[in-house]
Amino acid sequence: MEKTKQLGNSGLQCPRIIYGTSYLGNLYRELTKEEKFSIIKEWFRVSDGRVMIDSAGKYGAGLALEVIGEGLGKLNVAPDDILISNKLGWFRVPLTTKEPTFEPGAWANLKHDAVQKISYSGILECWEQGCELLGGRYKPLIVSVHDPDEYLEAATDAADREARLNDILGAYKALFELKEKGEVKAVGIGSKDWLVIKELYEKVKFDWVMFANKFTLFHHPKPVVDFIGQLGKDSVCIINSAIFNAGFITGGEYFDYRIVNRSDPEDKHLFDWRDKLFAICEKHNVTPGEACLKFSFSAPQVCSVALNPSKPKRMAGNKEILKMELPAEFWQDLKNESVIDSNYKYL
Repeated sequence: MEKTKQLGNSGLQCPRIIYGTSYLGNLYRELTKEEKFSIIKEWFRVSDGRVMIDSAGKYGAGLALEVIGEGLGKLNVAPDDILISNKLGWFRVPLTTKEPTFEPGAWANLKHDAVQKISYSGILECWEQGCELLGGRYKPLIVSVHDPDEYLEAATDAADREARLNDILGAYKALFELKEKGEVKAVGIGSKDWLVIKELYEKVKFDWVMFANKFTLFHHPKPVVDFIGQLGKDSVCIINSAIFNAGFITGGEYFDYRIVNRSDPEDKHLFDWRDKLFAICEKHNVTPGEACLKFSFSAPQVCSVALNPSKPKRMAGNKEILKMELPAEFWQDLKNESVIDSNYKYL
């Protein structure tokens, strides 16, 4: 497997594994500063070349960006040795309530709140604040609008959705102007709803696209595979993320951001599917995590996979999985038992 791929037509090289940074912003729990710096240090220990990370002003209301800037400075990392992707759309404000007003319960011990700003001027405010939070020495070269699908879903009616769509398009106009000025190198989109990516791609020619939960061992319908093929023909860089469906595939209790229950009739099919996967994995001495990571790269159009390990020791293990070849009989058994689509063409 190649160590890097072109990030669209940006001139940048994209490493095969990109590191998410939400844990640096206290997602679900607060890591100690030493634990956070250990994660940052491990990025460079396990990487063969330039490290790429994915962050956002929303992560801990800017805390993740602050930790990244401080950690990189402490390690004296040269700015050319790190590629930072910043998802824009959330702006840090003072905390005036008991806990932040966004995503209640998701973030631990935050000292700030954040408000959504998706518009031409709003996204520029988020861009400037993001650079400040990074401390000035490090700057994102890759940008996007954060969660445009959720922004559209919040529309109260058709007219409101149209207004929100125009907000998003205004935000992208500002981001592509930053690219024209040379402030950033690549503009893209990340979304849990792949149909929103498809809708916006008809209006905006992105340099890169990030799928979340939508091209995984569990979920890979033909329309998604066909759209990935189209993006590949257009030389758009594809980044695959949330490849474990929130950890469910590897044995976790969450499936796509909600807790699932084996005794709930609506969730039964999920557990039946996972039971078959685990049985086939055991037969071939393959871990579910290995199957997820190898599947996520199976489509040749996928440039990179974004992972979000909270423990440094997992990073070296993921790198070793990329070198592995899983037996053809394993994939065939998954097809025979309808764990993956029997007509999936890349395996």
